Amino acid sequence: MAKFTRVFGIPRKLPVHLVRGLRFRLMLSYVLFFTVLLVVIGLLFRKTLESQMEGDVHAALQDEWDLAKSYLKFENQRPEWIADPTWPEEAFIVSRLRHVYLITDENGAVLDDDETYEAIGIDSPDEVKRVLQLPDPEFHSRPDRNGVPYLIVAGHVQDKDGRRYFVAMGRTLGPTRSTVLKFTRTYFALLPGLVLVSALLGWAVAGSAVRPLHLVANTAQNISGSNLSMQIPLRGAGDELDHLIDSFNRMTARLNQSFEQTRRFSTDVSHELRTPLTAIRGQLEVALFTAETSEQYRDAMVNALEDVEKLSNIVRALLLLSQAESGQLALQKEPLNLSESARNLVEQFQIPAEEKGLTLSADVTRDVIISADHTQIERLMSNLLSNAIKYTPTGGQVKVRVGPAEAIGWVQLVVEDSGLGIPAENLPHIFDRFYRVRNASAAAAPGLGLGLSFVSWIVDVHGGRIEVASTVGEGTRFTVLLPAMAEATEEVPDSTAPVSIAHNAATRES
Repeated sequence: MAKFTRVFGIPRKLPVHLVRGLRFRLMLSYVLFFTVLLVVIGLLFRKTLESQMEGDVHAALQDEWDLAKSYLKFENQRPEWIADPTWPEEAFIVSRLRHVYLITDENGAVLDDDETYEAIGIDSPDEVKRVLQLPDPEFHSRPDRNGVPYLIVAGHVQDKDGRRYFVAMGRTLGPTRSTVLKFTRTYFALLPGLVLVSALLGWAVAGSAVRPLHLVANTAQNISGSNLSMQIPLRGAGDELDHLIDSFNRMTARLNQSFEQTRRFSTDVSHELRTPLTAIRGQLEVALFTAETSEQYRDAMVNALEDVEKLSNIVRALLLLSQAESGQLALQKEPLNLSESARNLVEQFQIPAEEKGLTLSADVTRDVIISADHTQIERLMSNLLSNAIKYTPTGGQVKVRVGPAEAIGWVQLVVEDSGLGIPAENLPHIFDRFYRVRNASAAAAPGLGLGLSFVSWIVDVHGGRIEVASTVGEGTRFTVLLPAMAEATEEVPDSTAPVSIAHNAATRES
């Protein structure tokens, strides 16, 4: 046995991991189904074959019964088989009719029979009387003393005086049963071979079915923090496995995005915190080694506290933006009157605009309703207004417009200023965190560079789009397109110079 297993590579016992594997279970299910199917087909075919062959015997016996009534006559209450001696065929027919037969009178007394029928068993007088009362002949089967089955037809034949005689004829079912038995033995002898072939075929088919699963597993094992962008190509079959592969690819894309957000957060934090920390350290070291009076120490601590406050603002903004981009910041959408919100914010920004000598005006269509998060929409408008006021020189103008967009089902919020404008080379980058337009530093103190990153995210999560058009020295116009309260059925129209807020969008820094 050991030599046999070494030569053919057959293990004495299947490994547990193989038996529990999906491929083995698929193959086993296929084999069990195929085996049951073959057994059912075999039994149905056996039943059909048996019924067909016995039906042929039944039809032949019916024909012989009809012939017997033609050739069988009764004279003086004695049966006689009448055949034309000049027709050899009739003599042959009569000899066949008298192969297995029994003739009795109405009391069951045997008038004529043959040995074969005697072996089957002479019908009792009660049985004879019962059959004589039937309008049509009756078919039934019973075995002889050796167990060979016979199909029997029994009925009555009348003589010219109207007397009824019991007549029974039979034909053996032995060849029929033998053929059916031979088929059954042959079919079920071949069944194990068919099951083995189905097992091999099922193993191959199951292997082909689970191959994409192995591909997914191998890809998952090879994924690390440095190659989360790996994708498994779809097979194009559109089946469950393609759906699994697509779901896996989407999962890795989400993980890659999360890791990228984490990496960007770490990079941004380390980059932006380095300068304030260095400044704080330098101020404290200078105070420690050179300060001689309490006022000098106090000035150093005040400057350090200002830098600490800046650090707190940076960390707070970064954490909030990171939570927003990772989906941890849930929106509370409800019907919002964008017109009313815009008018309220314009009133709030009137004081800083007047202090800077700017004209802040609003052109707002009444009752423009959207489904949105009130807090986030106000943050969006506040960032756009604060930027416009911050980078518009004295004597300039800032305009806010709210109304329906050209596309049905959309509304637009426009914030336009006559400020410095944004150079074309800066537009592709002003959505980036901490990005600052260089020509803005001369007009105002630089901000954190995070405010309009929130604008990008807010418009995106509300299913909208932001467009920016800017000319250096003339001003900048931001157009925010948002779905109206009724769901929009048209796409956001393209602008002549749009900048989409999808992750490559551009806007001014805050």
